[in-house]
Amino acid sequence: MDLPCVQWQDHVAQKWVGIDPDLKEHFTSLLEIDDIFKCSLSTITPDDLDFVDSVSVGYSVQKDAEKAARCREGGNSSFRSRDYTSAALHYTQGACFAPVGSEQLSLCYANRSAALYHLQHYQESLDDISKAMKSGYPPHLLHKLKERRTQCLKHLSVSQKAKEDGHNTASKNHGPEEQGSLQCGICPEAVMSFDPEKGRHLVATERIGAGEVILTDRPYSCVLIPGMEGVRGTAGGQDTEGGVFGTEQRRCHRCLRETLSAVPCDWCSYSRYCSTSCQKEAWEEHHHWECPVGADLMVMGVMSQLALRVTLKAGLRNVQRARDPIREELTKSQPSCLNSKSPHSYSCHSTSNSDSYLRVFHLLHHLNRHSPCLRFLYAVTIATVFLKLSKVGPPPSSWDFSGLSREKNQSNQEGDITDWGSEMWLLGSAALRHIMQLGCNAQAITMLQNTGTRNSAVQSSREIRIATAIFPTLSLLNHSCSPNTSMVFESRDVLCGSELSADISERVAEERSKPCRVTVTVRAAKVIPLGQEILHCYGPDSRRMATKDRQHLLLEQYFFLCCCEACSLQQQQDEEEEEKQEKGTASGLLCGKCKGSLRKFIESKGKGFMCSQSCCGHRMSSSEVSRSLQSIRSDLEKVVDLLQTEQPDKALKILRTKCRSGLILAETHPLQGELDDATARAYAAMGDWNNAAYHLQRSAAAVGSQYGEDSIELGYQLFKLVQLHFNGGSRAPALSLIPKVRHLLRLHRGPRCQELQELRAMEDCLRG
Repeated sequence: MDLPCVQWQDHVAQKWVGIDPDLKEHFTSLLEIDDIFKCSLSTITPDDLDFVDSVSVGYSVQKDAEKAARCREGGNSSFRSRDYTSAALHYTQGACFAPVGSEQLSLCYANRSAALYHLQHYQESLDDISKAMKSGYPPHLLHKLKERRTQCLKHLSVSQKAKEDGHNTASKNHGPEEQGSLQCGICPEAVMSFDPEKGRHLVATERIGAGEVILTDRPYSCVLIPGMEGVRGTAGGQDTEGGVFGTEQRRCHRCLRETLSAVPCDWCSYSRYCSTSCQKEAWEEHHHWECPVGADLMVMGVMSQLALRVTLKAGLRNVQRARDPIREELTKSQPSCLNSKSPHSYSCHSTSNSDSYLRVFHLLHHLNRHSPCLRFLYAVTIATVFLKLSKVGPPPSSWDFSGLSREKNQSNQEGDITDWGSEMWLLGSAALRHIMQLGCNAQAITMLQNTGTRNSAVQSSREIRIATAIFPTLSLLNHSCSPNTSMVFESRDVLCGSELSADISERVAEERSKPCRVTVTVRAAKVIPLGQEILHCYGPDSRRMATKDRQHLLLEQYFFLCCCEACSLQQQQDEEEEEKQEKGTASGLLCGKCKGSLRKFIESKGKGFMCSQSCCGHRMSSSEVSRSLQSIRSDLEKVVDLLQTEQPDKALKILRTKCRSGLILAETHPLQGELDDATARAYAAMGDWNNAAYHLQRSAAAVGSQYGEDSIELGYQLFKLVQLHFNGGSRAPALSLIPKVRHLLRLHRGPRCQELQELRAMEDCLRG
């Protein structure tokens, strides 16, 4: 939910309709964000605040011992069925609901330690044992925890030497390429440039090879999107108090790292973190003030929360510095086009909060492009949020604006602002500026999600959006529907507990004290020659969306008509395709009678498809073809559901009858690729590796035709094919594929991705 919930949108829409005509005209004429915020603030009534309270009841984030107990029972049920991952998530949910100091909290930690022990997460299990004891675990049960602690320490001690030996061997065999990547900033082969049409952008000053890192960046702030990751039939899809396990139950709310042993907020049941360091930094940075209004922020949506979080992190002093007239004049003196997301001329290599915020503050907000009613929605929402904040306590003391206070009021001896007072408009205006920027400058953070069943021998995954963020340096890149870069998001890993022995507890403490960071790494997806602009895709991709649809979406959201190379070339190709179709060129569909290609035809009676074989002459109307394709898609959805619930035999039965409609898909048709992929998954689930490999090879051909031979999509399909060959004992086919798969994974995902590690393990095994 990026925008506020529907109830709040409707409430503000009615408020806009009923507003005094003179006030509406005045609001519409305002051209400065400060004035818009002040005007909207004056329109907020007690009824508006009461309405938020009535809606936020459905988003409660209060602690609840009874809910904690129910979650713990759910964990016990999963534990008894040996689904330890699901059990750990249930216990985590229970720990989040359990009040601090309650017996339920100690029981949830103790039970989670057992689940983590069975998952061989020994250090995390030890941590939970300690938490359970500190939370008042019942004395008559302590012997269980002490026995488990002894076993954890024994496992850690035994495994450490083997882990270290394996690490040293890997370092010798695979060289320095696995040692991390570029520090945050832009590589020396690229430079920021300015053009009146393109605005601020990046250009290659030297040839950049395919796969080379161009830039890495950390978000200034990000907000996790709730409910995006639940999958039925997997360990991540079990029922909880809030439905299936989604993003908010599985990931750290600050660095987005996936965790089974989250550290809950002490005061609300929603926020949780991968470590105490992430919990502490989030509390100091924003959560101290978000926590009391957590339910209200869920009503107001992700964009509002991100705008607020950016402002809270910056603080009043940085906001005032960014508003400095000298800086603003410098900004205005450099024009920028409407289709650029780029910030103005500030150093891209600085990592300080102040400099990063300057680049965020001066991103384009397109105030004059937003409709008056949307401006009103944004302004009233932000004004309401700040009024809510003002009622829960004073502004952050960490903002250190005592000097500013003394300048304004020499009589204030302590130099502290004890309430939001006259500064509210300044902070609210900054947050309003940010929410207007986010429509064009927000970046979706995506991660790979495993979509296969728990016991699947073949990895199946898809990319999902888990958070919305704003990146100071990444925003320099302009859009292309066929970009020359690829992006990878990751959280910096700390040492896992299972990799450490009990006798190096100081190293454990040191690593765990470091906060995790989510980063984006941008690599060249192809060779970028000297002087070429570095581009990435804002979402609409030429391989997934028609030209007109892409241009419409980009114009609507980003306020520019895309004329990139892909759009210009594809428009010409589309025109040629239309001309070919009028002449009866094949459509990618085959005749169900003779398997000849179906060609489009246009007659006075309407449009349709006709077999190209003169001896056949079979015809199908456009509506018949549309219904047949929809029927195939419907069958495919049923197949996926059956595979996720581990019923491959029933899935195969449906797949074998997919041609009953009289329509056959060509081998390179995207839908045929999906069908073959599903068929391969079904055969793999039944242990028929040869048939699985045959169908996955067909699927890979369709994927390569759609996305290109150098695409990451093809890389993932071929990776699965290697797994099938490996499981089926087909040594030669697996070894012949590995070099190409390795090339594609390194090109797009970098040298440290998990798939490359598994690929290396399979290769080592196959080569003995």
